[in-house]
Amino acid sequence: MSSDLVIVYHRQPYEEVEVDGRIEYRENSSPNGIVPTLKSFFGRVDHGAWIAWKLADDPADPGFEKRVEMDDAHGQYTVSRLPLTADQVREFYHVTSKEAFWPILHAFKERYNYDPVDWQNFREVNHAFAEAAAAEAALGAVVWVHDYNLWLVPGYLRQMRPDLRIAFYHHTPFPSADIFNVLPWRREIVQSLLAADIVGFHIPRYAANFVSVAQSLFDVDVDTRQPVPEHLISEGTALTERSMVERLVHDGRQVTVSVAPVGVDVDFIRDRAQAPETAELAERIGEELGEARLILSVGRTDYTKGGVEQLESFERVLEANPDLHGKVRLMHVSVSANRGMAVYAEVQNEIEQTAGRINGRFGSLDWQPVSLMSNAVPFDQLVAYYQKADVAWITPLADGMNLVCKEFVAARTDGKGVLVLSEFAGAAVELHAAVIVNPFSHKSMDQAILQALSMDEEEQRARMALLQDAVRGSCIAEWGNAHRRLFDSIPRETSLRLTA
Repeated sequence: MSSDLVIVYHRQPYEEVEVDGRIEYRENSSPNGIVPTLKSFFGRVDHGAWIAWKLADDPADPGFEKRVEMDDAHGQYTVSRLPLTADQVREFYHVTSKEAFWPILHAFKERYNYDPVDWQNFREVNHAFAEAAAAEAALGAVVWVHDYNLWLVPGYLRQMRPDLRIAFYHHTPFPSADIFNVLPWRREIVQSLLAADIVGFHIPRYAANFVSVAQSLFDVDVDTRQPVPEHLISEGTALTERSMVERLVHDGRQVTVSVAPVGVDVDFIRDRAQAPETAELAERIGEELGEARLILSVGRTDYTKGGVEQLESFERVLEANPDLHGKVRLMHVSVSANRGMAVYAEVQNEIEQTAGRINGRFGSLDWQPVSLMSNAVPFDQLVAYYQKADVAWITPLADGMNLVCKEFVAARTDGKGVLVLSEFAGAAVELHAAVIVNPFSHKSMDQAILQALSMDEEEQRARMALLQDAVRGSCIAEWGNAHRRLFDSIPRETSLRLTA
C-alpha cells in the first residue's frame, strides 16, 4: 500500500523482543520523545511508512521480513527494514559518520579523519534508503529524512521521484563554512540538501551556517529573511542570532530553511516525577546524601560533551574551597553510545582517571566526592536524581540541542534547583534563566558552579519558573506541530493534506 508520509530514520520505531520464540514489537522504552512523536504523524494520514536499517549477515537472504505492517495506536504504517551487513554499518556509520562527519559538525577539526572513509559505501547505503522511500511513497507524498548520516537521500530521491515533497531535519549542530568545507564531499552533500523542499535545524545559528555554506558552494539567493523570535535570543550567549533566512532559491527551486528546536515530553516526565515509586526513590537518595549537596551531570562519553573538562573544574573548585569537602558530591553519568570505537574508549579512560584522581586526592572513608556511572541509568531513577539534585551541571563543548537540561527542568515539580548550562549547547538560546557558562574558560566554569551552590531559594524559584515556561513552550508536541504546518505549506500536485 502506498504511503502519504514516509519517515526515513536510522532507528526502527519499536523494540524487537523475542518471547517464546516469537518476535514482539514493543514501544521504545527510551524517554526520548523523537520516535513516538514521529510515529504520531501516521495518525494523520491514511497510511505511512518508516524506513530503517537492520543488521543482516546476507542482505539477499537476511533472515527477517524486509517489510512489516503495523497497526497500533499511532495508525497504520509499514516498516521497511534495509538489510545491511556489519561491514556496511561499520563503514557507513562508525567510520564515515562518526570519524569524518561528527568532528566536523561539532567543529573539532583536529579529530577529523577522512582517510579510512569508503565514500562509495556511504553513497550506496544512502541510495538504498532513497530507493526504499521512493518505493513506499504515494504520488506527492511527504518524505521526511532525519540526520546527517542520510545526507545524500534527498538528492537521490529528487532524481527518482520529482513529485515528492522532501523534508530534511538535522539533529546535530551545523558548522560554519570554514569548518564544513573541510569535507571533500561538501558539494555533493549540500547539493543533495538543496534538493529538499525543507531543510530544518534546531536554532537560527545552525540555519545561518547552512545558508553560508550553501552560498559558498553554489549560486544561491536569499528569498526572504526575518527577525529571530525573541524567545530564541539569549543575550551574551555564543549561539544567538538576530535574523534568519526563511527561504532560499537555487536552480529555480525554493528551499525553506526552518528553525524548530526539539523538546522533551513534558507531561510524560512530570507524570514520572509525580509517581509514588519515584518519590520513594528520591527520599532514599536524600537520606543517603544527608547534608551533602548533589551536583548532577548526565551525558554520553564523547569528546564533544566536555566530561573531562567538567571534572577538572570540580577538582579546581575542591582545591580552592576546602570548606566544601564532605559537603558536596558530583554524580557524573557518562554513558558510551559507541562501544568499541577507540576515540570514545580514550575519552572514557580519561574520565575514569580524572575521577579516580579527584577521589584519591580529596576523598575520605565517609565521603567520596565523585560518583562515576558508565552505565545508562533507567529513566525513572534518573528523574528521582533530577528531583534531588541541587545543581544540574550540563557543560558540553558543542551540542546540537541537549535534552538532558530540558528533562531536568521538566522534572523539577518542586520549582527549585539550579541549571548550569554551556553557552555552546543549542538549548542555551532558549533557556535564558540558566546560569550560562563558557566551558572553555576555567574561571567561568569554576565560578558558575560556586554561584549555583550558593544561590538562595528565592532566586532558584524565579529562574526555574522561567525555565519551565521555556521548556513547555518548545516541548516535543510543539516541535511536531511546527513540522505539520511546514509540510502543509509545501506546494503539491495532489490534494493530499496533513491535517493538524
